[in-house]
Amino acid sequence: MGAEIEKKFLLPAFPTEELSRSEIALVSKQYIYQTYLAFSEDQEIRVRKLVDSAGSSHFTHTFKSGNGLVREEIEYLISESIYKQLLERTGLIPLEKIRTTVAYQGYHFEMDEYKQVDLMVVEVEFPDLEAAQRFEAPSWFGRELGQEEEFRNKSMWVQLQKQ
Repeated sequence: MGAEIEKKFLLPAFPTEELSRSEIALVSKQYIYQTYLAFSEDQEIRVRKLVDSAGSSHFTHTFKSGNGLVREEIEYLISESIYKQLLERTGLIPLEKIRTTVAYQGYHFEMDEYKQVDLMVVEVEFPDLEAAQRFEAPSWFGRELGQEEEFRNKSMWVQLQKQ
């Protein structure tokens, strides 16, 4: 298993000014459709359909374990056929988000704008725990979310299924 070391922050607004002043550089933009197949308090299995700005799609299957700053993660590509088979007849509604990735001072920031929830967040992944602890968020980030349950993708997805 690989370790995912990540911090998540509220994003009050998309950093349009920072982009126009070239303080950050656009890396990519993609649409993500995320569905959970199984989960417990500290584990989750999900699939994603990711569509890039050119319209090309790819599909992933992910297992995550743990809570907090460091989690174990296994993620790999699957075919569209397998993706469809896993979701066929489930009636599950995917969590939809637009992910914009930007580069900033050696980091990649992944900004997620949720389509069914009025929310924007930014996530930062780190190569190790020391880098995460040294990280100072830019002024345009909102507060750090830590492990606030209501802002976890899994929690938002569960609420979406109840609507």
